[in-house]
Amino acid sequence: MEIDAEFRRQITVSLAAAAVFIVGLVAIGVTFGGSTVLPASGAIALVALLAGFVLLMAGVGTYLMRAKDES
Repeated sequence: MEIDAEFRRQITVSLAAAAVFIVGLVAIGVTFGGSTVLPASGAIALVALLAGFVLLMAGVGTYLMRAKDES
């Protein structure tokens, strides 16, 4: 199976977005208590990260669709 440039771009952008989410999860865990119980402010940060990830993936999908239309 040959991977063309467009498919490689889709993989790279999607993996980068997922990596941003994982880094955000680690940052929230470290900032708000490590291995102890997550406080209320940490829970709000986690919900904000999840909402941001959903919006980020929607933006990534839009970008990839438009990039496909241009080529």
